[in-house]
Parts: sequence; C-alpha cells; structure tokens
Amino acid sequence: MKGATRIAGVSGSLRKGSYNTAALRAAANLAPEDIEIDIITLEDIPLFNEDVEAKGFPDPVVRLHETIRPVDGVLFSTPEYNYSIPGVLKNAIDWLSRPERKSSIYKKPAAIMGATPSMIGTARAQAHLRQVAYYNAMPLLASSEVLIFRAGEKFDDDGRLQDEETKKFLADMIIDFRDWIRRLRT
Repeated sequence: MKGATRIAGVSGSLRKGSYNTAALRAAANLAPEDIEIDIITLEDIPLFNEDVEAKGFPDPVVRLHETIRPVDGVLFSTPEYNYSIPGVLKNAIDWLSRPERKSSIYKKPAAIMGATPSMIGTARAQAHLRQVAYYNAMPLLASSEVLIFRAGEKFDDDGRLQDEETKKFLADMIIDFRDWIRRLRT
C-alpha cells in the first residue's frame, strides 16, 4: 500500500517452529492495512568478525542491510536464552550497527516483543535488547510491551496465535508503534 508504514520484523530465533517468528506473522496479520510488516530471519548471517568486515560485508549481511535501510521501523521479536537475547540476534545487530553512526539501524525507531514457553515471558531479554538498541540511538517504543509467556498454550500446532488477549496486546502494540514512528517523522 502506498504511504504505508513499513516495518521489518526481525526474529531472534532460528528454530523452525519459532514462537517469535510466529508472533511476527501474527503481528503482520493483525496490522491495519496502512502497516506492512516484512519478516526477517537470520539463518544465513555469518558471525561478526572485523577481519571479514575489513574485506567487505558478506552477501547475506549486504542483503540484511538492504532490507533494513528503507523501512520506517524495526520490530524485534526475541526469545530469552540465559536471561538475555540469543547470540544470533546480537550477532545480526552487530553487523547492522556497522559502520558505526552511519548504519542501517542507526536512529531507526524500534519496538521489542518476545515469546517463550516460560512463565516470565522475555522481560530480561527485552531489557538487554533495549541496551543494545540504545547504543545504536534507536528510539524505542516505551509504552507497549508484549511478553508472550507460556507460548505453547497460545499458539496452535501450525504456529497461529490463538489467544485473544495476546492478539489484542499485539494489535494495540503495532498501532502504537506505527503512531510512534509517525510522531518521530514530524
């Protein structure tokens, strides 16, 4: 849709049946017509290495930058591993943060959500992700948190979000994020 708010939904999970990728699909399905969410997974992103960077970004990293650069905002969906974000997500952000202060994510509006089978949700991982986003000067949507706990009970076997309360939180957050992005533009 012309004039739509474009959001890159970045899944921090590589798992085939990822609740976080499923949560991004649910967000895309729940979004109003004036919001486009493109889901990005990180399977082919190599480990960050400054020696490799000095020779030029690998093709998967170039494609990742090219996907992120034109969008209006980034929606991260992260699992929680060992009280923090998964290495694959941090690694992708390390690549996306280059070159420093000129990167495709620098000052790009962001929102964070997460899904996990645990009872706590992804609060600790989201707190760490906020620190990483802060370093990249990414203005964060502060008022709407989506912490999908006991995700196995909220998604069906095909990865479709079934829980109505979670759908409402997610739909509200997407609209809040769109509005936040628009406010930042003016």
